[in-house]
Amino acid sequence: MTANLGNADRVIRAILGIVLIIAPLLNMPEIWANAYLAYGSMAVGVVLLATALVRFCPLYRLFGLSTCKIT
Repeated sequence: MTANLGNADRVIRAILGIVLIIAPLLNMPEIWANAYLAYGSMAVGVVLLATALVRFCPLYRLFGLSTCKIT
């Protein structure tokens, strides 16, 4: 598994992942009152956070993308 996420991409994914996990728990805004939207949001948040931590995105690999600088 080769890293294909750069630092900026990782930070954005981590922040967005944390927001998508926490917002439904706080029910802010009330769009997450629907259980399907709340659990869906948290699932997407977990995936974003996991990809940020392991520096690898399978969709980037599938489409041949990379934001990681080659050193």
